[in-house]
Amino acid sequence: MKHFASRFVPLLATLAITGCANVVVDTTGASPATLEKLRAANVVPVQVGAFQLAPGKPPAIDTKSASLRGSRMRPAKGSWAQLLKDTLVVELTAAGLYDPSSRFVIEGQLTASKIDAPIKASTGTARLAARFIVTNDGRVEYDKELAVDTSWESSFFGAIAIPRAMNQYSALYTKLVARLFDDPDFQRALAK
Repeated sequence: MKHFASRFVPLLATLAITGCANVVVDTTGASPATLEKLRAANVVPVQVGAFQLAPGKPPAIDTKSASLRGSRMRPAKGSWAQLLKDTLVVELTAAGLYDPSSRFVIEGQLTASKIDAPIKASTGTARLAARFIVTNDGRVEYDKELAVDTSWESSFFGAIAIPRAMNQYSALYTKLVARLFDDPDFQRALAK
């Protein structure tokens, strides 16, 4: 029994520190706060075009799984840019402002996607950024890069730190879309 305990206790300690998981990140439901903002913005319905990695950026930013202390987080459709697009479509659809035949089109280019939940630091950080372009019958009405950052209290224990980091990072997609909808220049580009 002593031999078993001498092997089992270190294994439990290792799992508690690292916590291993493979998580697929997909869109969630629309955010009530974002929905309210969209409805109050008085904008025209819009379609959503291509979302891809920004030119010159390493492909891994868009397609690589995020690694967190041995655990992995990956986008459901293989692309973080696609996750951003899907989040945008969910929010617009919930507000009744998604129209695949609209002459207004929103496109995007992913420029940053980072997450860090280090073992030796007590703070985790994440960043998401994209360039959004709105066209009206092919004419550019809006072109701006927006970013959202977050930080949170992390933990030495992976079983605590990893889920917290994953939740913080995945919430950035809704936050970035909300930031786009809050931008007065964006609202003017789509004003009724």
